[in-house]
Amino acid sequence: MNKYIKAIFCVPFAGIKYAILKLENGKRFSAAFPAIASLLTEITVEGKSELRIDRKLKMHNGAKIRVRKGGKLEIGKNFGMSNGCVVTAYDHIKIGDNVMLGPNVLIYDQDHDYRAEGGVAAMKFKTAPVVIGNNVWIGANTLILRGTTIGDNSVVGGGTVIKGEYPPNSVIVQKRTTEVIKQHDGANQSIT
Repeated sequence: MNKYIKAIFCVPFAGIKYAILKLENGKRFSAAFPAIASLLTEITVEGKSELRIDRKLKMHNGAKIRVRKGGKLEIGKNFGMSNGCVVTAYDHIKIGDNVMLGPNVLIYDQDHDYRAEGGVAAMKFKTAPVVIGNNVWIGANTLILRGTTIGDNSVVGGGTVIKGEYPPNSVIVQKRTTEVIKQHDGANQSIT
C-alpha cells in the first residue's frame, strides 16, 4: 500500500489509541504526536505502570508495546518497530532517539524465575533494566534480554541474542557455528 494512503489511516488511529491510553492511565501515560500505528498493533499499560513516548513513533503490523506490573518504559523520538516486534517492561526499559527495530525483534527486561516455588506457573520474574542508546539499529529476529545496555550509534546484527553491556559505536553480532548436516537413505529413514 502506498505510504501516503497508509498514513491516512494509521496517523488518526495512533491518535485515537493515544487518547484512550490517556483516559485509562492519566499521568502514567504521555505521548507526543505525530505517530503512526497500524491497526494491527498493541499498546498496553497495566496497573501502576508508566509509559512515555516521544514524537514520531512508528509501529507496523503485529508490533506490541507492553508495560506490566509497575514497570516503566521510556521511548525517545523517531522510534520504529517493524512487523512482529515486542517490547515488554516489568522493570524499566529506556530507548533513545532514532532507534529502529527490524522485523520480529524482542526486548524483555524480565525472565521467568523457574526456581521460584511453583516453577514458571507461579509467574515470578527476575528483572533488570534495559537501556538502548541513540541512533541504534537492531536487526531482524534479535532478542535483547534483561540487564542489557547498548551504547549510542551501535548496530546489532540480525538473529543475535544479547545480554550485557555494549559500549557506544559497537557492531554486535553473534558468532555462528557451522551446522552439521546428516544424510539419511530415503528407504528406511535411518540417519547415518
